[in-house]
Amino acid sequence: MAHSILVIEDEPTLSRLLSYNLAQEKYVVKVVDHGGEGLQEALRHPYDLIILDIMLPGMNGFEVLTKLRQKECRTPVIILTARNAEEEVVQGLKSGADDYITKPFGVAELLARVAAVLRRTGPEDSRQEAAEEGSDRVIVAGELKIYPERYEVKLNGESIPLRPKEFEVLLYLVQRPGVVVTRDDLMNIVWGFDYIGGQRTVDVHVSSLRKKLEMNQQSVQIDAIRGVGYKLIAKGSRS
Repeated sequence: MAHSILVIEDEPTLSRLLSYNLAQEKYVVKVVDHGGEGLQEALRHPYDLIILDIMLPGMNGFEVLTKLRQKECRTPVIILTARNAEEEVVQGLKSGADDYITKPFGVAELLARVAAVLRRTGPEDSRQEAAEEGSDRVIVAGELKIYPERYEVKLNGESIPLRPKEFEVLLYLVQRPGVVVTRDDLMNIVWGFDYIGGQRTVDVHVSSLRKKLEMNQQSVQIDAIRGVGYKLIAKGSRS
C-alpha cells in the first residue's frame, strides 16, 4: 500500500515540485498552503509523513508542529528550513520534528530523506521485515549496481568514487532509461529549484560522471542531446 504524505507549503513552485516528484515515487500526496488548514488536515486524516515548511501564512511551522505534538499526533515530520538557519533546525527538532532539510535542496536528497524517515518510523513488523530482507534497494543498469540509500555505485563488483551530485545525476537518469532529461530538469532535481548557478554546473558533473562510467564497461552510456540535455542508455536495467 502506498505511503501517504501531507505537504504543508505555500510557495507554489516548490509545492508543485514536491508534489510531482513524490507522486513519481508512487506516494499519495496532499498539498495544503496554509498553516492552520494544514494543522486541521493533519489531525483529521492519518498520514504516514508530513513535510512542513517553517514560513507559512496563518500559523507558522513551529506552531503547527507544537500543536500536533500537544494533541498526541505522532506522524513523522520533516521540516523545511532556510539556509544557514541553525536556530530553526534546533527549534524544529526540539518541537518534535523527525528530520529537516535546508533550502535550496535537490529533490534526490529530499526523496532519500523521505524514504529514510518512513523506514525508521514504520510499523515494527515492517521494519523487521525490511531488516530481514536487507533494507538496501539495488538498481541494476548493465554492469553497474546502484545503491540509492548508500550513495554507492559498483562496477563489476568494484566501488567507483562518485561525488554526491554525480551520484544524484546518475540516479535520476538511470531511473529514466532512454528518456531525454533536460539540463533544467537536472538542475531543479539535483541542485534545487532556486539554485543560482548556471547549466555549466550540470555539464561539468555529467562530463566527469561519463568518464568514470566509461571505464571497462560498455553496457551503460550517457548520450548528450545537443541543445537539450542528456539520455542514459542501459542494457539490462532493473530495480
